[in-house]
Amino acid sequence: MLVLFEMPAGFALSKYWDLSKEFATSDSARKVVKLKAFSMFENTTEALSAATLLIDSKPSKGLRKFLKAHCEGETLGVTDSKFGNAIKEKLVDTMIVQAIGLLDDLDKELNTYTMRVREWHGWHFPELAKIVQDNILYAKAVKLMGDRVDAAKLDFSEILPEEVEAELKEAAMISMGTEVSDLDLENIKDLCSQVLPFSEYWAQLYDYLKSRMNTIAPNLTALVGELVGTPLIAHGGSLLNLAKQPGSTVQILGAEKALFRALKPKHATPKYGLLYHASLISQAALKHKGKIARSLASKASLAIRYDALGDGQDNTIGLENRVKVYNPSADSVLGHTENEEKKMSIDETPSQTEESEKKKKKKKKSAEAADGTEENVEVEKS
Repeated sequence: MLVLFEMPAGFALSKYWDLSKEFATSDSARKVVKLKAFSMFENTTEALSAATLLIDSKPSKGLRKFLKAHCEGETLGVTDSKFGNAIKEKLVDTMIVQAIGLLDDLDKELNTYTMRVREWHGWHFPELAKIVQDNILYAKAVKLMGDRVDAAKLDFSEILPEEVEAELKEAAMISMGTEVSDLDLENIKDLCSQVLPFSEYWAQLYDYLKSRMNTIAPNLTALVGELVGTPLIAHGGSLLNLAKQPGSTVQILGAEKALFRALKPKHATPKYGLLYHASLISQAALKHKGKIARSLASKASLAIRYDALGDGQDNTIGLENRVKVYNPSADSVLGHTENEEKKMSIDETPSQTEESEKKKKKKKKSAEAADGTEENVEVEKS
């Protein structure tokens, strides 16, 4: 282990072994600690600026270069926690936060470009939009085809299935689109050339994000997936910060604005935030979404803490919790097994029939009362 010392003349790095035993006496301490490297200030101005930055727990450029040159792969002891955070190596989860932000930006840009390709080329070949639904395949087909008149001569087998290719060629012969100039088609093809590299980089970035999430948060990824787990980490700031949050906070992460809007007039608060995009919640019935979100958030909170503070790098906790949440016959997320659900449905049917009978009786009484008032009116007239 290395120890950083600040001195009037410069910075010094000392190497030591077991301090608890060897520092019992001054003689033994001299044998253990030895000077490894020393960086001297060039002038008093540099010394003053370095000392000023250290007061604010910030390293100078000279100190950063000194540490990079001599502390590669070593453990450095620092008493100031703020200074330690300033010089320590960036965590992997910060890379994940940056990657998910870039992935969202690419999604927006890619969607804008592909919609522009559809609208632009749609004037020339409007039927193609219904035949080819996928945006990337649409851009590839437009780039290869250009003018719809040339569609019959081209081979789309590398891009589209045989049935879709035949339908495309048939529609191109009877299309109701307008004629466009060669210059317009060249610009449309250039736009398609911009879309395709974007899509390839998006796929590459997604694979990177998936591998990083399986490394840094395997249990959270196994439970909710990388496309839900990554925004949770990004919203929390880091995996360790997210691990400090209770399950109730994880449940509504991403819905803070809606929460405070509901608290002011004392309305119902939101039941889920970013977790809504998890497949279990998005596919559930509306009446069960709140219960599922609460259970999934508690399991996700356990998975996050295990990923952040646990020693293992496996995803066993995430897989076990996933089975408990997704399997209705085991520990059901709704708190009931299948047999209990059947009993509850049987118990609910008599109450429903009783309510319907009560409603019928009320209608009869109101009808009889109305008939009585009509008779009284007729008697008074007579």
